[in-house]
Amino acid sequence: MRKQTTWPGRAERCRFTAFPLINAKGGQLHHKSFSKHSNRFSTSSSTDRYDFSDLPQELVTKIGASLSYRSLKTASLVCKSWCEALRPAREAMKYMTWGKQFKHGRGGFQPNLDNALQMFLKAADYGSTMAMVDAGLIYWEKGQTDEAFRLYQKAAELGDRNAQCNLGISHLQVEPPNPKEAIKWLYLASFEGHVRAQYQLALCLHHGRGADRNMKEAARWYLRAAEGGYVRAMYNISLCYKFGEGLVQSHRRARKWMKCAADHGHSKAQYEHGLAFFSEGQLLKALLYLELATRAGERAANHIKDVIIQQISVTSCDHVMGFVNNWRALPSSA
Repeated sequence: MRKQTTWPGRAERCRFTAFPLINAKGGQLHHKSFSKHSNRFSTSSSTDRYDFSDLPQELVTKIGASLSYRSLKTASLVCKSWCEALRPAREAMKYMTWGKQFKHGRGGFQPNLDNALQMFLKAADYGSTMAMVDAGLIYWEKGQTDEAFRLYQKAAELGDRNAQCNLGISHLQVEPPNPKEAIKWLYLASFEGHVRAQYQLALCLHHGRGADRNMKEAARWYLRAAEGGYVRAMYNISLCYKFGEGLVQSHRRARKWMKCAADHGHSKAQYEHGLAFFSEGQLLKALLYLELATRAGERAANHIKDVIIQQISVTSCDHVMGFVNNWRALPSSA
């Protein structure tokens, strides 16, 4: 049987050849003269040296699971075996796209959770772990927790870190909860870099749910999640540094993470950061963060904010309010 080659084959190469190289004296230099000294000047292409069709289909399928629909279509053009191996992933992505359009009412679709669920289930039948997670979310919202658990479990066992995180959190939320099983799955997702799982794992270790209370380990995971952009973890790690819980006490680092959480839109952090400025006599900065906290629903900020307004000029107050009106929280992981 003829060995399968990549597309396009050698016979389909570009018919144009390279221009001859010219030396300083005007004479031609041949490609062969370079190959004697260094293989860096080899004119053969990488596709001539390696046949992508030799890759196992299981590996190609695994690679395809992490690609976007456009990338999937591009990868499918590499060779015939890739096209066949990625067919299920392409079908899954098609149904996933329709499911999201039904769920969020995009692309001319009316919002319809039932239709979205059917699309996600079809994609899950093609092996999409993302679809299993999305279908599980809808089942959870509908109160069909057994179906949600089944899909989360299947995707989690296939290595999907979103499913591992959701499965862990679900074990904490059901009655009766199963904290030990939750910890197991949260650890798996956390080691894969899932910031929400890292935060939830830190909470479990902080409060002794599913494992012995361990503030040092909890602080470590709060810090990992905070560095990954999880806002609530930024606030919690600030408190760890402030009170020296699980970490060496550092008011400088506590202040840094409190500001970080405040700038990412955490209302309690905005309130506490504003209080810190107020205690230092920096009234305009204090007013800025206290006003942000007030607008986010922190009623305790109102009284101190009113005290500041009475101590500053109308012009200064208007300047701060104008800044607040145009303020936008920094993007975050949650």
